[in-house]
Amino acid sequence: MKEVQIHPSWKKLLATEFEKGYFQELRQFLVEEKKHYTIYPPGKKIFACFDRTPVEEVKVVILGQDPYHGPGQANGLCFSVSDGIQKPPSLNNIFKEIQDDLNIPIPTSGNLEPWADQGVLLLNATLTVRARSAGSHQRKGWELFTDHVIQRISDEKDHLVFLLWGNFARSKTPLIDQNKHVILSAPHPSPLARGGFFGCKHFSRTNQFLESKGLAPIDWKIE
Repeated sequence: MKEVQIHPSWKKLLATEFEKGYFQELRQFLVEEKKHYTIYPPGKKIFACFDRTPVEEVKVVILGQDPYHGPGQANGLCFSVSDGIQKPPSLNNIFKEIQDDLNIPIPTSGNLEPWADQGVLLLNATLTVRARSAGSHQRKGWELFTDHVIQRISDEKDHLVFLLWGNFARSKTPLIDQNKHVILSAPHPSPLARGGFFGCKHFSRTNQFLESKGLAPIDWKIE
């Protein structure tokens, strides 16, 4: 984890968390894993969502569960893949909903960095995974860390939009102060959810809320 890049604003907010026992154990677990397995995303991208979206710029939080576990897919932003990588089914469904909601064409690229650059924190609950082994780094300490992240930004910020898709994401509801923030929940965009995600209109609803608070809306278009 020596290669990790993270914006100074997050380093400051999370400084004490990095020193806790569970995080030291997690760090050692990853050191051992890397001796025997390929780990995604690459080391310098593990904290990409924090490096790309400083604390003061966060306006929207999208919560995923695990990084993609196929070669070249995970880039440290939930649901996102790097340029040139085929879009996974859940991401395709997200783009279909955006097209239906806002009449924005489905892009060729699945790289969501333009969202992150506008204040969308694309946070996975677990930040690493063993290659071709979904869920392999769950319950190793990452969830304690990312739960703390959710709670801290809920406490520190005002007028955030949390997009919680699927039962796992919705389970994080108690961490969020709903007197200050809005939660939009829907079934997961995965095809396994049988289309329940479609029609949620979360992208237009997010922008309506942001604008009602005098904040700039998100341009959901990906070139």
